[in-house]
Amino acid sequence: MPRPTSSWVFESGSLTRRLKAACGADFNVRVIRQGFAHPFPDEALLLKLRSGRRALVREVELRSGECPLVLARSVLPVQTLKGAGRRLAHLGNRPLGEILFASRRPRRHGFEAARVETRHWHPEVRAGLGLATPVWGRRSVYSIAGRPLLVAEFFLPAVLSVTESA
Repeated sequence: MPRPTSSWVFESGSLTRRLKAACGADFNVRVIRQGFAHPFPDEALLLKLRSGRRALVREVELRSGECPLVLARSVLPVQTLKGAGRRLAHLGNRPLGEILFASRRPRRHGFEAARVETRHWHPEVRAGLGLATPVWGRRSVYSIAGRPLLVAEFFLPAVLSVTESA
């Protein structure tokens, strides 16, 4: 993994905070889609969800102006959206990391990094990105008030230019 990419992939703090620092007022979130759906089988396994359970699935672009820097997919089981996690169901265009890292540091349970082929992504997610090469991504299970959620982030080539100019 190239060093500039690894700097993003292995970021241990808030990715949102780092992007905001790099992009300033240009940082924004575009929701691609959000709703209750069946997680992918590997996601359900990581979250220890029983077969057939639905969760809130959220896919967003973290952007500088109109330029996508990171694609993120979050899977929030219904139980996680209760109590302290209730506000996670109503983020709108706010980044999940803003809530996740707002108070105490969230607990991270495991970490995976991989080079991902984008040709398998949903056409709605790929639209306008023009990616012909794989990108690096990471995913982790976090817990809020003892309840799990899965966050996967895929670092688009443009994030490296933000790093160099920041």
